Amino acid sequence: MARFAPSSGPPQPTDALGRTDLAPLWSLLALVKPYRWRFWLATIALFVSSGLGLVYPQAARQAVDIGLAAPTLDRLNWLVLFLIAVFLVQAVFIWIRHFLMSWLGERVVADLRVQVFDKLLTLPPSWFHVRHTGEILSRLSSDVTVVDHLVGSELSLALRHSLTLFGGIVLLFVENPKLTLLMLAIVPPVVVGVVFFGRRVRRLSRAIQDRHAVTSTRVEEVVSAMQTVQAFVREQREAQTYRANIGAAFDQSLQLVRWRATFFASTTLAVSLAIAAVVWVGGGAVVSKELSGGDLTAFLLYTAMVAASVGALASLGGTIQRAAGATERIFDILRTQPDIADAPDAVPLPVTRNVDGRNLQGAVVAFEDVEFAYPTRSDHPVLRGISLRVEAGRSVALVGASGSGKTTLTALLQRFQDVQGGRVTFDGVDVRRLKVAELRRAIAIVSQEPVLFSGTIRDNIAFARPDAAEADIVSAARDAHAIEFIDRFPDGWATLIGERGVQLSGGQRQRIAIARAVLANPRVLILDEATSSLDAESEALVQQALARLMVGRTTIVIAHRLSTVRDAHQIAVLERGRLVDQGTHDSLMDHDGTYRRLVEHQVFATDPVPDGVAAAPAALA
Repeated sequence: MARFAPSSGPPQPTDALGRTDLAPLWSLLALVKPYRWRFWLATIALFVSSGLGLVYPQAARQAVDIGLAAPTLDRLNWLVLFLIAVFLVQAVFIWIRHFLMSWLGERVVADLRVQVFDKLLTLPPSWFHVRHTGEILSRLSSDVTVVDHLVGSELSLALRHSLTLFGGIVLLFVENPKLTLLMLAIVPPVVVGVVFFGRRVRRLSRAIQDRHAVTSTRVEEVVSAMQTVQAFVREQREAQTYRANIGAAFDQSLQLVRWRATFFASTTLAVSLAIAAVVWVGGGAVVSKELSGGDLTAFLLYTAMVAASVGALASLGGTIQRAAGATERIFDILRTQPDIADAPDAVPLPVTRNVDGRNLQGAVVAFEDVEFAYPTRSDHPVLRGISLRVEAGRSVALVGASGSGKTTLTALLQRFQDVQGGRVTFDGVDVRRLKVAELRRAIAIVSQEPVLFSGTIRDNIAFARPDAAEADIVSAARDAHAIEFIDRFPDGWATLIGERGVQLSGGQRQRIAIARAVLANPRVLILDEATSSLDAESEALVQQALARLMVGRTTIVIAHRLSTVRDAHQIAVLERGRLVDQGTHDSLMDHDGTYRRLVEHQVFATDPVPDGVAAAPAALA
């Protein structure tokens, strides 16, 4: 299983001073690199358009000086024509910059979503067991959207304002060093305010995000279990809980709004006071003939541009910090290395064998002194020294109380977990040395609660083999006795079954899942309470289909029905993680053991088989 932290969500990385570490943003360079020529072209366009923006104050200076000194409009006309040309060129480069940066943002986000989803598909179930689905979806949606805004707009704005700030300050010093130093006197207090404001806003933003995460998780749980909520008449209580969470988030948001309003008002006041000081000192210089009116106008415009850039960068700082946190959370997933992966010396799956003229599609499955405990409960072993062998083409029934380790054994066979002691073999080869995809492709499972996907009936059956021929899909449905109800639907195979198959009955869902397993044509079949949702007649029909499917294949049955258990070739009895007994039904009933007590206490269901329907288990003998 992958190594992971608890699901409270990773904190934003901070340095020793408590500032958000922007280092995670460098991880995005790998995503931008394939499109670097677009990025550099966008950067050139940014420099050109921003540089042209610094021409305006000079044009204003010329206009003022011309207006005060020239008796004609000729020079002013030429100046206006020059400005129009600058406007047109700048507009072209702004379009290029905006288009390319927006394209980069969308492309990086698309690549990032694909990479994260691809990574999620490689992680074992245990990784998801300690995380809320809402948290994972949040990383794929909101966190990636933050990165989209950063690459597509905020990065461009930050570069543009940085260039304007730097160029404006340089030109201010060229214009008048004395006034420039006066104007820059506001920078130190503004910087201190930005640092203090950033820390406070970061804490508030994190609290708000945590509150929304809790709320979203609860909403997801309620929506997915709406029938249970309504069955227990908990609608009003859940509504109150939701209102309380939203109210708490609103109160925290108001604190953030107050801090933002106070910060921006204070920053604006400081900049305005600096401009007022410049106007007062500069105006005096004009009166004393030290400056021309045009010089003062240009200086004031540069000051306004610098002030606007300072304010914009202060605002963008919070966004960039949030983007750093979002990027770190996303790359937490991408950096996760699953322990369940192909070994460097992985070998192909052993081929099927012919014995005495019979094609044995099954495989010899063996559990050899298997020890296992879940990482979160390492002090409570689930399996203790289990040794069990199932011959190719034979069936074994796993019985025992809940929590005895039956399902865990099948998970180890499919390598959803790896043993901590002993080994599991497939035709004599340790499953850890086999290619994971080939191993799982050779195994099909029909569980007690079949998992179906929103879509059509055909899509769900073909999920096992998307490239299967139509005739094979129809044959699988017929073998699972699903044709009868499929043909009764107005849309037939195109019937939409809804999320998790909610439009179908339990028995119909089960038969669709069985048809999917039939189509997979596995070498090893795992039946985990596969007929528990069926009525007696449907169960007998499906048992017949399963009996045909089981011929020549290795079958592991987890069942609580005596009719399913007793005719298995072998019965393995588990108790508290140990194999306490094994044998046939008759041999186990001949002596006083756990299995006999389970039967005598009527732990197994004994549903009658309808008249006229042959008992399927006989086909297993």
